[in-house]
Formats: sequence, structure tokens, C-alpha cells
Amino acid sequence: MSGVDLGPLWLTLRLAAIVTFLLLLLAAPLAWWLSQTRSRAKPVIEALTALPLVLPPTVLGFYLLILFSPKSTFGAFWVQATGETLTFSFTGLVIASMLYSLPFAVQPLQAAFESLGRAPMEAAAMLRASPFDRFFTVALPLAKRGFLTATVLSFTHTLGEFGVVLMVGGNIPGKTKVISIAIYEHVETIRYADAHVLSAILLVFSFVTLLIVYSLNRQAARITG
Repeated sequence: MSGVDLGPLWLTLRLAAIVTFLLLLLAAPLAWWLSQTRSRAKPVIEALTALPLVLPPTVLGFYLLILFSPKSTFGAFWVQATGETLTFSFTGLVIASMLYSLPFAVQPLQAAFESLGRAPMEAAAMLRASPFDRFFTVALPLAKRGFLTATVLSFTHTLGEFGVVLMVGGNIPGKTKVISIAIYEHVETIRYADAHVLSAILLVFSFVTLLIVYSLNRQAARITG
């Protein structure tokens, strides 16, 4: 293992942590709105949110590459505002990964909010709690299992990304070369031993993480049951 470059592993963990944090900030209010609204636009928003589940990663990566290009309106605006391009950058990876992992954060939270029912919120409203207070003091604590699931799914899904990050970020060591791309590069150059080390680390980490989540959810179900 001493001869294996672990740089892509640390870069991937950093990417997954940032993406998961930002996703929870974005997904929580969106999932709450989807769980409460009766708007006719709900099916459209749900379909757009779930699109990365069925869309090939290379297709999503291709259109993001066009969107992030300095020749596009959004890409040109970003360059003018920051002085850097989104293509082949860590920031571009973060944004692309957030879009690709969005359903893994929104759907568990939406299901958790919907399972609460209206009774707790109506009781809080009778106590004159504002909608803001009801969301933060009632809905969020009761949906903690949904947050745990969303956190783990978002994090582990980001760890295993390949097509989207390759299209948007390329293969720049120390900047955009994540672990999935490093594994592919090792296999392509017939460095199976190095690929095995990185793959084994990712496999064990993902399994242990999911095992902990299922165990915690099982214990929580016993307590609440």
C-alpha cells in the first residue's frame, strides 16, 4: 500500500464531504416543500429532481460540460465573477456532483417528512408556532432518520462517481483526479495491484458505512416502536 498514491482518495473524501453538506442545505427545504405542497408543479419538480437516477452519467456530464464552458452564458459569467473556469476544476466537480447526487438527498428527506403526518405540525400551529419554528423545532428533529439516510447515500454515491466527474473535471492529479478515475487509470495501464488497493479501500468503507446506518436505523425503529 505504501507505493499507492492515496491523493485521489483524500480528494474524493473532501469532495464527498463538501457535496453532502451543501446537498443537505439545498435538499431539506426542497424536500419539505415537495412533502407539503399541492401545487400542480410538484410532479415536474419531482421528475427533474429524480432525473439523475435514470439519465446516463455521461449524458449529464456532457450537458454540464457545455453549461460550464466559458463560451456559454453561465460559464462566461462564472469566469468574469471568479476569474476561473468551472470546467476541469474542483468547484465544477462540486456543482456537478451535487446535481448528480441530488435525488439521493431529496427522496429520503421527502419520505421522512411525509411520514410525519399533519398531526405534529397542527399541534405546533395550535401552540402559535410560526411555520419557520415548526420546520426547525418539529419537522427536522422528527425526520432525523431521513437525514441520516440522505447523508450516507449522498456521501457514498459521490464516492463512486465516474462518468460525470470525468466529463466535467477530467483527470488532473491533485485537482480533479478522484478515486474512481484513478482506479480506471490503473486498470487501463494494467496496474491491477494498485487498482485493487484503492478498490478494496472504497469497498470496505462503503460497506462499513452502510452497515452502521442500517444498525442505527434498526435501533431507532425499536426505540420508537
